[in-house]
Amino acid sequence: MGSSSATMLAQAAGLFNPVIALYRNPMKRSLPEFYDMMVAQGDLNPDAAQRAVLPKLEEIRVALEAAPKPEPAKRGFFSRKVKPVEGVRGLYVWGGVGRGKSMLMDMFFGQTDVPKRRVHFHAFMQEIQGKLEDARRANTIDAMRPVAEEVAGSLRLLCFDEMQITDIADAMIVGRLFEALFERGVTVVTTSNRPPEDLYKNGLNRQLFLPFITLIRDKLDVHELASETDYRQHRLSGEEVYFAPAGREARAKMDALWDELTGHDAIHTLELTVKGRKVELPHFHAGVGRASFWDLCAQPLGPADYLAVADAVRVLLLDDIPLLSASNFNEAKRFVTLIDALYEAKVRLICSAADEPERLYVEGEGTFEFERTASRLREMQAADWAAAV
Repeated sequence: MGSSSATMLAQAAGLFNPVIALYRNPMKRSLPEFYDMMVAQGDLNPDAAQRAVLPKLEEIRVALEAAPKPEPAKRGFFSRKVKPVEGVRGLYVWGGVGRGKSMLMDMFFGQTDVPKRRVHFHAFMQEIQGKLEDARRANTIDAMRPVAEEVAGSLRLLCFDEMQITDIADAMIVGRLFEALFERGVTVVTTSNRPPEDLYKNGLNRQLFLPFITLIRDKLDVHELASETDYRQHRLSGEEVYFAPAGREARAKMDALWDELTGHDAIHTLELTVKGRKVELPHFHAGVGRASFWDLCAQPLGPADYLAVADAVRVLLLDDIPLLSASNFNEAKRFVTLIDALYEAKVRLICSAADEPERLYVEGEGTFEFERTASRLREMQAADWAAAV
């Protein structure tokens, strides 16, 4: 991988190990100064939209480090006798996948010297749900109270990657949880692929979720990262993205691309809720998903499920597409539906398959209809496909 490609990949995903080391340099620069230095050294490509976020992040950093440490709450978050602590106003940065949100979060988090935590929002909500279950099993009357107190602890700063709410269970508790965090003086900085008003869009009982959007607007500044460059798509524009036949060599190439796109960072399962059903991507990080053909096409999933998957990812790695025939007709139909959803959403597809697209489905019912799918698979391999998104 050339230095220019490496720079763009890291700029999209926040994978600068040398930069992380520089964050800890005692001769600390402001975030805009640090960004300009990285550009001058050739470690970053200049991006006006990215740089425009940095003055606000720097303002938060300076305010946090200058603010006095809040007094410990003696009666918990929800006691009327506890005086709320006025924390530093946070930031909600949203924009398309691959625009550099994670890289900017790396810079901010590494440079801010206060008690802090950074966590992927989905993993955080799974953690909260688990803690609530434990509290309920202990017959705690107000399960949220001890959970919120434990999460806040001595934190001054809580950073989230990829705020996205698709589960009604999360939607119904997130408002009260964040009220508790803000009352304790915790500052929240988060990234998301969508504006606050689109969180939990079309979700069940969404009217009960709307106060959380108001809370976000009240406690966080909202900034759109409107970069025209998708660095992940740019990174893949010169790469082979269809590997046939599937096997050890194809798997090694898929693994190498996966590692480049995720940077060996923590990977988790992405759970999507579609009309009350759970749809899982076994491996997910920062808009990049990975699953096998059987994970997505051997399950009783339909168009709405695949549309949700396509909406959640910018790049999908799909392993081990088999030869298709009457023996796996249902799986083949689902595969066609999946490819249609990915194609319409302009998701970059990287896959391994038993054969080339035109030879995947050569006998049995459905071969004629598959010609369009084969054509789309070819089109999706083009170097400039989806580059304008």
